[in-house]
Amino acid sequence: MVRHRRMIRSYDTERPVPPEIVERIVHNAVRAPSAGFSQGWGFLVLETPEDIARFREACQMEGETGYLAATVEAPLLIVTHSNKSVYLDRYAQTDKGFTDRDDSWWPAPYWDIDTGMAALLILQTATDAGLGACFFGLPKERIPNYREAFGVPDQFHPIGAVSIGYPDNAPKRDLRSRRKPTDDVIHRGRWPS
Repeated sequence: MVRHRRMIRSYDTERPVPPEIVERIVHNAVRAPSAGFSQGWGFLVLETPEDIARFREACQMEGETGYLAATVEAPLLIVTHSNKSVYLDRYAQTDKGFTDRDDSWWPAPYWDIDTGMAALLILQTATDAGLGACFFGLPKERIPNYREAFGVPDQFHPIGAVSIGYPDNAPKRDLRSRRKPTDDVIHRGRWPS
């Protein structure tokens, strides 16, 4: 199914995602790998028209309509969040060899990376179920509004959202010509000079 995965932005909004598929999607999301098995993520599932309208309103920038977050029309949204403090707590435990919650030694923000992996599992599970899906970001300036609208605690940072639904009959865009050549992005043995 990896070859069939692509970002879908237009859905049949009259056709809800069956509850058993929603459950399979979120069940698979929490099976993503996480550093130290920290599992420092949280998922907000929005599946009513009212919740999705509230999401759009919270993410709407004044005078701006370009963000998908402000215009999304889908029967299901899953907002993915990372929780850095869970990782710092986990790696301050004795089996990890650190004695404090300092994040300066981390080579990358694994709390965000692991949440991104969970988002990919959401995308893949939706594709496997015959649905369309699209990962997109939230406007940084609107995150406080989003938090307030949905009661998201401060320790959870929204990484992005995944819209999910049955694709409508809009013509498919062919992006093959825009895909970078494999030789430009895959290097074997060493990076060329």
